[in-house]
Amino acid sequence: MPTYGYKCEKCGYEFEEFQNITAPPIEKCSQCDGNVKRVIGTGMQVIFKGSGFYATDNKKSAPTGGTCCGRTERCDKPPCSDDNICKE
Repeated sequence: MPTYGYKCEKCGYEFEEFQNITAPPIEKCSQCDGNVKRVIGTGMQVIFKGSGFYATDNKKSAPTGGTCCGRTERCDKPPCSDDNICKE
């Protein structure tokens, strides 16, 4: 549920209300019973959840084992393809 900001046109009182999105807007000020208007707040922000949003999330790590196919000995004759999959 979003938080809506309101400002009284009569006394200038500002307040926020945590309301359902389908709830009707508040019309009267609780301080002076004047009319209130809904104002656009600055507290709105996008929250990214999960992986894939940062530059470090998709980095490929160096191959383990010392070679492209994971072997411990060096590949003198390249048995590996460009996509690091061993052809043997």
